[in-house]
Amino acid sequence: MSYIGRADYRHGSPERTAILLVNLGTPDAPTPAAVRRYLAEFLSDPRVIELPRALWLPLLYGVILPFRSRRSAKAYARVWTEQGSPLMVHTRDLATKLHAELSADGRPLEVRMAMRYGSPSIPSVLAELRERGMRKLLVLPLYPQFSATTTATVFDAIADTLKSWRWQPELRFITDYHREPAWLDAVADSVRAHWAEHGRGDRLLFSFHGIPKRYFMNGDPYHCLCQFSAREVAQRLGLKREDWQLSFQSRVGREEWLRPYTDETMAALPAQGVKTVDVICPGFAVDCLETIEEIAMENAEIFQHAGGTALRYIPALNASDAHVQALLPLLRRQGAGWAELDIAAWPPGKHTTEETERAARFDSFQQETSRRA
Repeated sequence: MSYIGRADYRHGSPERTAILLVNLGTPDAPTPAAVRRYLAEFLSDPRVIELPRALWLPLLYGVILPFRSRRSAKAYARVWTEQGSPLMVHTRDLATKLHAELSADGRPLEVRMAMRYGSPSIPSVLAELRERGMRKLLVLPLYPQFSATTTATVFDAIADTLKSWRWQPELRFITDYHREPAWLDAVADSVRAHWAEHGRGDRLLFSFHGIPKRYFMNGDPYHCLCQFSAREVAQRLGLKREDWQLSFQSRVGREEWLRPYTDETMAALPAQGVKTVDVICPGFAVDCLETIEEIAMENAEIFQHAGGTALRYIPALNASDAHVQALLPLLRRQGAGWAELDIAAWPPGKHTTEETERAARFDSFQQETSRRA
């Protein structure tokens, strides 16, 4: 195996610290061809679909992709903006704002974003950071609640990329932030702001992306982490237990997923006297197809057809200042000991005289060795 390295590296070259935000991914365009490429990569991941490859891949390529690509392309077209996919736009803007906040005083710090599936890919972004002198890497998958179907796939991609490098950076990986106080406060504040502008609905529903129940029974902690986040936000809002509930959306196929299902919940709420429902999706860092099209459009129609008056979707934190401020304490704590993320340690001391002289002697040695060769 040939390992990747920088042949032009010089002793004493500037080093940089990087924060990499990783989101799920998005097609490059709302077209069947682009959606097919994206879904093929996504649904081929064995952590996402835990079935024998010999059984799953023929079904995926022969049945699912030809039909689902066209249907999903129509859904993406409903939410696509002039700037592109909402997930791409919000994730990029969040990374830009975090970079501006963290490097405002000249720290050699990069904040970049990558997509687990699609573009920009994790390998391509890491390659760019390597060329810029990255020696420390902090990875934040934008999934507040850990699941092997999401966060663990990011770890796989990071590890698969770095194992081909000759010189790996120091690596730190944030597995989840479902109990992060600043993030919980920001989610609760977003609900309060929505109520202040639109009034309070009869019920607050927390809708999380689902996973197959089989994964949970085999040890995936996702269900418990979602419950924790919802309880903490409800507590911050001072809600009684009958004022809120939790459900799971986006199930696929005939296998049982985590219950209760969001669409079935929406169909049942009006009969329970709930005429207006506020829905928030705290498992999504930014708005995307699953929040805008599935919740704010599709499930709103289900609710109204069942006799409800209005479903009011509460947007994700997206690239808001509140989201930036919620993530800063997490990033700084996880980067403890790295001067680039330590408020008290910046600006760091310049190279000491001894370090500078040692670097100069090493460069002189390299030059003399090259001349003799």
